Amino acid sequence: MFRSIATALMAACCLNAYADPPAAPPAAPPAGPTADSASSDSATSEVFVYASHGQSDKQLDRDRYECHNWAVAQSHYNPSDPHLAPHQQVQVVAAPPAGRDTVAGAMTGAVIGAAVGAPHESGGGAIIGAIAGGMMGAASDNARHQEAQRINAQSSADEQAERARLEKQASDYRRAISACLEGRGYTVK
Repeated sequence: MFRSIATALMAACCLNAYADPPAAPPAAPPAGPTADSASSDSATSEVFVYASHGQSDKQLDRDRYECHNWAVAQSHYNPSDPHLAPHQQVQVVAAPPAGRDTVAGAMTGAVIGAAVGAPHESGGGAIIGAIAGGMMGAASDNARHQEAQRINAQSSADEQAERARLEKQASDYRRAISACLEGRGYTVK
């Protein structure tokens, strides 16, 4: 009996070797502008204003404040909003380690196969049970892995769409504040 269970456990370990490998680490984000570089390059403190008609510093401050408020209303983007901090990337991974269900299924199948098998054929029943249980466990491991990959892909697509939306709003904000300040007689770079 113990010999057949040991054989079944060895079969389970062998089946585990054929289970799906753990998920690869997430790919690096695509090259190009990020939310950090987009906000700092296009909309926030990178707007330089020069008084072209001798406006005082007090007048410049007032005009910048009024133009900032107008640009926020036009673009729906406020560069001083603390919620615009870059989002941390979150990856969804399968909770249990890869192969866990394969091993658990093989062990459970071995025990059930040994118990259900004929009294003198418990070893054969354990091996058949281990193989069947391992196959069902491997299918469970694979399904969990595929679901985690699907969620990660959707999350990545959502993050890219949000980044593109913020970059457009930042560009619109910069154009709006520049137009407002130029209309009040300032040079904007």
